[in-house]
Amino acid sequence: MIAADYTDTATTLGQYALLAVLILPALGALALALPVGGDRAGRIVGTAVAALTVLASLPLLARPAGAGWFAYGPPLDGPPGVLPWHQLDLPWVPALDLRFHLGVDGISYPLVLLTTVLTLLCCAYTVWRVPHGRRNGRALVALLLVVEVGIVGTFLALDLVLFFVFFEVVLLPMYAIIAGWGGTKGAADGTVQIGGTGQTDGAHRRAATKFAIYTLAGSVLLLVGVVTVVTAAGTADLTVLTGGTDLTRGTQLAAFTLLALAFAVKAPLWPLHSWLPDAHSQAPTVGSVILAGVLLKMGTYGLIRVAVGVAPEGARWAAPVLGTLAVTAIVVGALVCLAQTELKRLIAYSSVGHMGFVLLGIATLSATGIQAALIGNVAHGVITGLLFFLAGAIKDRFHTGELAALGGLRERSPALAGLLGFAAIASLGLPGLAGFWGEAFAVVAAWQRGGPLWITLAAVAAVGAALTAAYLLRMLRRVSHGPPGPAVQATAVAGPAGPTGPVGPIARAEALVWTPLVVATLVIGLVPALVLGMAESPVEILLEVTR
Repeated sequence: MIAADYTDTATTLGQYALLAVLILPALGALALALPVGGDRAGRIVGTAVAALTVLASLPLLARPAGAGWFAYGPPLDGPPGVLPWHQLDLPWVPALDLRFHLGVDGISYPLVLLTTVLTLLCCAYTVWRVPHGRRNGRALVALLLVVEVGIVGTFLALDLVLFFVFFEVVLLPMYAIIAGWGGTKGAADGTVQIGGTGQTDGAHRRAATKFAIYTLAGSVLLLVGVVTVVTAAGTADLTVLTGGTDLTRGTQLAAFTLLALAFAVKAPLWPLHSWLPDAHSQAPTVGSVILAGVLLKMGTYGLIRVAVGVAPEGARWAAPVLGTLAVTAIVVGALVCLAQTELKRLIAYSSVGHMGFVLLGIATLSATGIQAALIGNVAHGVITGLLFFLAGAIKDRFHTGELAALGGLRERSPALAGLLGFAAIASLGLPGLAGFWGEAFAVVAAWQRGGPLWITLAAVAAVGAALTAAYLLRMLRRVSHGPPGPAVQATAVAGPAGPTGPVGPIARAEALVWTPLVVATLVIGLVPALVLGMAESPVEILLEVTR
């Protein structure tokens, strides 16, 4: 009787939590849209709502399992293929047999938690720093909360049509964030400048438009893929569709092609990545953090959960092509980074290579590869989020991200230079830090797959990892070492021997926002089982039903 009550309590709590992580940020965004209260008060309220959303996501880890709470074994029951820890299944459009079906398991939960935490950190960051000194930070926080609803909903949706709806919710608010708050910090009035000359520029709006066009193109492909699957199978329920048993081989090939292209645009995967550098370089700091940290993961998550899960025959058919594209992305991304002269664009292009490692893991269609992709997703979100926060801090202090104008940061701001060095070596995959596991085991999975093609891909990917180290170390040399560049000299505090004093130290607000990411990088690197353990059973089940 006690065990039954315990299970019922966990189930009910999980269902409430599934609703809370969507309703709280939605209500918060709605409240901030009302003309009540000041700008700073609105930012504080939005941050409080984001904090409550993080707390609401924690009970999703506690689930009804025979081994008890916070256990990673299989749940007590559930349909074949997808076995959620918690699920909520309500009528949505009964006439079309569409349901408001949410669920969470070890594949989706780490990304849900990552989304809620990064959103909280970004909202907290806006309490002290609003891009360009504009007094509309309240609207920026509201848009961040709407983006959170779309991203979390995408990770929780177990109805294919509902998945598509949440997938699309992100588009307009992210466009508004880039277009409304993007650009290079310039004059006191917030106008965007070109190279400090005072000329206004609409590059941030062009970047936002490019992001929207690419995303809309991917959305069309996703919609056609969803319609193809739902029409052929007669259901949109992912718990039923996983395994592709109700789809013919031809339907699976067509569906996988459409779905994979749609998710490749969002990830983005080479060669559909050209919107990414412009969006990142023009977005405000918090926009870049959300873009790199979790929005890109919608594409790789969709590739695993939907494309591979629903059309496994299509995945097996396309695996060699996916692997080849992944390794090409790793090498091309690294070579392009070696040629970059601007800090945010370099970090943006690095995401192309890192997502290449994630795709390589997925393409192997093995437990090791999928696990590598999942922990690679989480690690990239944490590390690249930290890198973009640091890049934003450098731009705030020196008013430029041009590598030629920087230099000498180690002497002028040693704490900031130390954090940048930590994030860079984590990104290049140093053992003991979060970035190591995904990239190393993606290469291992390709090697274990065997055969001339996969062994060659593994070897080339390993060379790409070495190139990753090269461009990140080059970046550190240009930014942290050597003589101070013009921008650093211009902002140095005058001392007895001239302009040699420190520039602005790390503020307490910055330390509060960055510390969780530093800790997460260390903890995931030292204890990868925190991510891999909870994903082990769902990955095995997914691969079993898709064989």
